[in-house]
Amino acid sequence: MNRKFIQRSLLGATAIIVLLVAVLGLHIYLVTKPKADASTVAMARIDIKQNIDESQAGAIENWLSGQAGVQHVVFNRASNIIIFTFYPVKASAGSIAENLRSTFNINAARFMPTAEQMQSGCPALSHTFSGKAYSFFSHIFNHN
Repeated sequence: MNRKFIQRSLLGATAIIVLLVAVLGLHIYLVTKPKADASTVAMARIDIKQNIDESQAGAIENWLSGQAGVQHVVFNRASNIIIFTFYPVKASAGSIAENLRSTFNINAARFMPTAEQMQSGCPALSHTFSGKAYSFFSHIFNHN
């Protein structure tokens, strides 16, 4: 009788500990998960894969600037690359790129970085002192 009581007590205590750890893990996940709100701004890139003239470029830039949720547009006409910032709660970069393609009937695609490119960090910081310092400490702490 004593032995069964101890076994049941240990099994019950183990079950309670496992349940508490699972609840704690779920709580940490939900609290630390990034959430987009009205002030969140994201950046996206669209590559136009055909030659366009200056009037088309201006029309595309104006159209994109007028889309709901788009905050700022930069169009590099030499490389036919469009960078824009937008509010993710108001717009989707994928749908903006698709609407651009269908509205202007052009060969354009949203640029999505590869996993390797995502690991390398922001390309704008790669030549700055702070970017090099960040890379140095990342390699130390991430053991890369």
